[in-house]
Amino acid sequence: MLDTANYTPRLKELYASTVRAALKEEFGYKNDMQIPKLEKIVLNIGCGSEAVKDSKKAKSAQEDLSTIAGQKALTTKAKKSIAGFRVREDMPLGAKVTLRGDRMYEFLDRLITIAMPRIRDFRGVSGKSFDGRGNYATGLKEHIVFPEIDFDKVDETWGMDIVICTTAKTDAEAKALLKQFNMPFNS
Repeated sequence: MLDTANYTPRLKELYASTVRAALKEEFGYKNDMQIPKLEKIVLNIGCGSEAVKDSKKAKSAQEDLSTIAGQKALTTKAKKSIAGFRVREDMPLGAKVTLRGDRMYEFLDRLITIAMPRIRDFRGVSGKSFDGRGNYATGLKEHIVFPEIDFDKVDETWGMDIVICTTAKTDAEAKALLKQFNMPFNS
C-alpha cells in the first residue's frame, strides 16, 4: 500500500526539478508564473448508438472509466431528444471525468509509459492536435490498453477522448511542455 501522505507522483517531481528550468531557459520567461504547467486532464467515453439499444452500456463505460481514472466518472446524458437517432432527453450516452493534481500526473504517467506502448501499430501521437490555446486532444481506439481493465471482464471496447489542458499561451509552449514529459509525438 502506498504511503499517500509522503508520496509525490513521478511526473510532478520531474516537472519541479527539471521541466520548469528547461522551459524557462527555452522560452526566456522573466517570471516563474509564466512557465506553462498542466491544469487538468479530461477523459471521455461516448457510447453512442450502443447506449441507445442497451442502457447498461453507459453504466459499463462509466465503471471502466472510473477504474482507469481512479476517480468516480460522471454519466453524460443527452441534452435533447433526436428522433432519428432514437435518443430521448436525459438518456445516458457515455461518461466523463476531470483529473487534477496528483491524479492528473499519475494518469499522464500511466498513459505515456504503459498504455501508449501497448497500442497496436503505435507510431506516436499527432503533433498537430493542439487547439491554438495550448490544449492538446488525442484519442484511443480501445480503452483496454490500460492495465487496470481486466480484459476477460470487458463486454465492449470503447474509444476514449483525452484532452490535456495546460496554462500555455501558445501551441509551441504546450508542445514543449508535453515533450518534456516524453509524450511520443510523431511529428
